[in-house]
Amino acid sequence: MSDFLPVSMEELEAVGIHRPDFVYITGDAYVDHPSFGVAIISRVLAAKGYSVAILPQPNWRTNEDFMRFGRPKLGFLVTAGNIDSMVAHYTAAKKKRSDDAYSAGNKAGKRPDRAVIVYCKKIREIYGDVPILIGGLEASLRRFAHYDYWDDAVRPSILVDSGADILMFGMGEHSIIELADRLRDGVPVSEITDVRGTCYLTTPDKTPFGCAECPSFAQVSEKKESYAKACRIQYDQQDEVSGKRVIQRHGDKMLVQNEPAISLTQEEMDAVYALPYARTYHPMYEKEGGVPAILEVRFSITHNRGCFGFCNFCSIALHQGRKITTRSEESVLQEAKLLTELPDFKGYIHDVGGPTANFRHPSCEKQAANGLCKGRKCLAPTPCKNLTVDHKDYLRLLRKLREIPKVKRVFIRSGIRYDYLMADKDESFFRELVRHHVSGQLKVAPEHCAPAVLDAMGKPHIETYKKFQKRFYELTKGMGMEQYLVPYLMSSHPGSTIRDAIALACFLKEEGIRPEQVQDFYPTPGTISTCMFYTGLDPYTMQPIYVPRTAKEKAEQRAMLQYFKPENDAVIRAALIKAGRRDLIGNGPHCLIPAVPPANAKNPHDKHLAKQNAAKGGSRSGCATQNAPKKAVKSAEKSSRSPQKRGGRNTGSR
Repeated sequence: MSDFLPVSMEELEAVGIHRPDFVYITGDAYVDHPSFGVAIISRVLAAKGYSVAILPQPNWRTNEDFMRFGRPKLGFLVTAGNIDSMVAHYTAAKKKRSDDAYSAGNKAGKRPDRAVIVYCKKIREIYGDVPILIGGLEASLRRFAHYDYWDDAVRPSILVDSGADILMFGMGEHSIIELADRLRDGVPVSEITDVRGTCYLTTPDKTPFGCAECPSFAQVSEKKESYAKACRIQYDQQDEVSGKRVIQRHGDKMLVQNEPAISLTQEEMDAVYALPYARTYHPMYEKEGGVPAILEVRFSITHNRGCFGFCNFCSIALHQGRKITTRSEESVLQEAKLLTELPDFKGYIHDVGGPTANFRHPSCEKQAANGLCKGRKCLAPTPCKNLTVDHKDYLRLLRKLREIPKVKRVFIRSGIRYDYLMADKDESFFRELVRHHVSGQLKVAPEHCAPAVLDAMGKPHIETYKKFQKRFYELTKGMGMEQYLVPYLMSSHPGSTIRDAIALACFLKEEGIRPEQVQDFYPTPGTISTCMFYTGLDPYTMQPIYVPRTAKEKAEQRAMLQYFKPENDAVIRAALIKAGRRDLIGNGPHCLIPAVPPANAKNPHDKHLAKQNAAKGGSRSGCATQNAPKKAVKSAEKSSRSPQKRGGRNTGSR
């Protein structure tokens, strides 16, 4: 570990630097930990000899903070932080959040809406033509013309709106070093047009040949079919082996996305995670109570990147990519030993994961030469016949971690793909997962039960989850343990009708699952599901897909997932009647709500009937539960702060 990078001119000059190579502006508080993109990129630059000054959460209402370090030698780096600033600020219902885990004291309001755009415009206002390079999740997922949920309209590429020179998408270690070297060598930023993993704007006459062309910004703004076609083209070219350059016209400019950056080799990835991170937030935040986002990752280890699970509502395929890259066992073990030496380590490693914890190698042997298949998924609706299923490497790693002195337990919290696990004929990992790596509750993501909805999500059908659930509890009981599954569930995803929501409620009752919190679908920038939400089309079939849009229907679908709460009675009753499902209203064990309103109804006659109903056994929990007691099966909130990477840790971006 080492000191933090400079956050003030005094700290910069204390290390003998009067003008930094780069000033790095971020919408997050400064946390020097490898789960934060700013920490990785700044440390990678520093390791190559570049000086970097960190400017976290500058006051965008004045010029003062932006002038703290003066004009950098090579340029400004700009990011909104680990997540999109609009997602950080607003719920799926577009209500303003009152907290922000990426800010000191969990306080909201320390960054602007559309932070990348605001920061870049302020830099241009003060410094004119200084090079500006943007990156991070907000920039990466908004690199093409995109539907913006908060405007309810299509916005142009963030390169157009921000006025930046170059946009870095995906995991940027290779890109940033190549860009820095070119700028250091005196190449004008306008002439840097061939770096993989970057986008730039040019005039149409300078557009490179051999590109995949998307419908223009004007076309996707006017015609939803064009938007859906553009979405498919963009996703089909995001493979580092087979992907082409992608272009999209924006008025008199052409947006050019170069091929995705080549993934880090294992040696390179080991080197990145071995850099001298302070592994916590900057001490200047101590007086405000620190930065809450560190709590989830302080004693967690990232062992992989990428996800071939490729869920349609997840941003990983467009950002990190579907190719799996991993750190060596030695690298992970060294980090674990480092954690044991931290003064507040209590013996527990909270996670050994990544976007999907139990992926440790590519999904098939063909990828090295051909890349990942376009328009196909490795696991859904059923596993591909070419899928390589093997947990041996991951299991060996976990066993070695458990043997480290001072380590009491090693947990897995960042998301297990149970469909991949169930495809493994060797049950060794499953058994050891249950025995050693579950901290009372294991979070998994069936998301829904209706086949049409799961197809729209790009998820396996519910039968796979049922098999997994059954075996999980068999193993748990056989080992004399009390552990429970916590299912992630999503309401109102494209494809979900009210009948599908009712089917999910019936499934939950049948399985004895009572989620205390559920996630409404959140149309975040760039995902396939967001394309479905906006266009009403599946971009891979161009067939219409049902989209629940109104606040009333969203409330109905959400309430269905919590049918057992008396306060949802009125909404559910009306929805069931409208859907022709009066059979689910009554006192039978299959019914979702009682025949009459609950005892707190305003009408005295209804109160009397409700008491009679309760005396006759018209209970909401009339079905036997094989799972957990209510208090033990809480569905942990799928943080709508990070719906862009559902189920995975925020490794630079479930």
